[in-house]
Amino acid sequence: MQALQKPARFLWFCFLLFSGLYFSKTILVPLTIAGLLAMLILPLSIRLEKRGVKRGLAAVLCIALMLMGIAGLVFLLQWQFSGLIEDLTGIEQRITQLVSELKQWISSNLGVSPKKQTELIQQQQESSSGQLSSVVTTVMNSLMAVAVDLILVLVYIFLLLYFRSHLKTFVLKLTPAEDHLKARQVMNQSSEVAQSYLGGLGGMIVTLWVLYGLGFSIVGVEHAIFLGIVCGLFEIIPFIGNLTGTGLTVLITIAQGGDSKMIIGILVVYGLVQFVQTYLLEPLIVGSGVNINPLFTILGIVIGETVWGIAGMILALPVIGIIKIICDHVEPLQPYGFLIGENKKKDDKNILDKLKGMFSKS
Repeated sequence: MQALQKPARFLWFCFLLFSGLYFSKTILVPLTIAGLLAMLILPLSIRLEKRGVKRGLAAVLCIALMLMGIAGLVFLLQWQFSGLIEDLTGIEQRITQLVSELKQWISSNLGVSPKKQTELIQQQQESSSGQLSSVVTTVMNSLMAVAVDLILVLVYIFLLLYFRSHLKTFVLKLTPAEDHLKARQVMNQSSEVAQSYLGGLGGMIVTLWVLYGLGFSIVGVEHAIFLGIVCGLFEIIPFIGNLTGTGLTVLITIAQGGDSKMIIGILVVYGLVQFVQTYLLEPLIVGSGVNINPLFTILGIVIGETVWGIAGMILALPVIGIIKIICDHVEPLQPYGFLIGENKKKDDKNILDKLKGMFSKS
């Protein structure tokens, strides 16, 4: 029985931890997003403070620059989306044609007449018409919640930047004097992981915009720039985002009347971009700041979605990276840090190292 006590305590701890995270997500999600963004813009705030700018004003300037960047991105998307709206009539006609062809296929292969299909659709619409008001109410409540969370995130970012010395002193007071150096290393490396991941991810997304935009333009996809931006933005969700962006591009292209050659071209562009992203962009831009093995990468995304929804999927990797740093510096937790991380051998080389070796002198 004693041999089962330790695993049972660990499972009970995990249950309480994930239950607490789930029920407190309305509080923790904005705070976690603000913490990561504060770590991202911290170097800029420190530079401004070294030039004589007061800490509060430096924090406000950093937040203003971040909001200007987001506003520029929204303006770019709106500008590109306006062209897609102009073609909405043609897309609607194409969708109507596809629906008609689908009805004919069902009639010829499954024996359900188009008239019967229309009646079934009308019955479904009538049964769900009473739920329309509740759906509208839910959407409005969601939009209000997003607006409130956005304001909270901005307030949290300012407070975290302004009171960072106070928070750091609090952490040091919790640790014994002989562990102060280790605690400072954990805090510094955690900040570096967030900066490396988020900054590298931003640079990689911009590069993907260019690659997807050029590839879709060469293939002949309409509104290639807008779809390239959408595909790049979906990369904030690892593994799932790239498939979602490409699938959306294929659906829009089909709705616009694209043929099979164009669909194949989109898939070829997707494959080439994924190759460049995996073997060139991620080693060069993102680097090895978040050193997590693929098993816990996927597991973290799944758990993040279960606990915090889409926000959890986005926050999973940087949070797990910070948890790994803490585990690596706390001796009882070091086995868990080893379990989460990648076990790379010294003689393992990526494609960049191999290419350099081919052209370097022996």
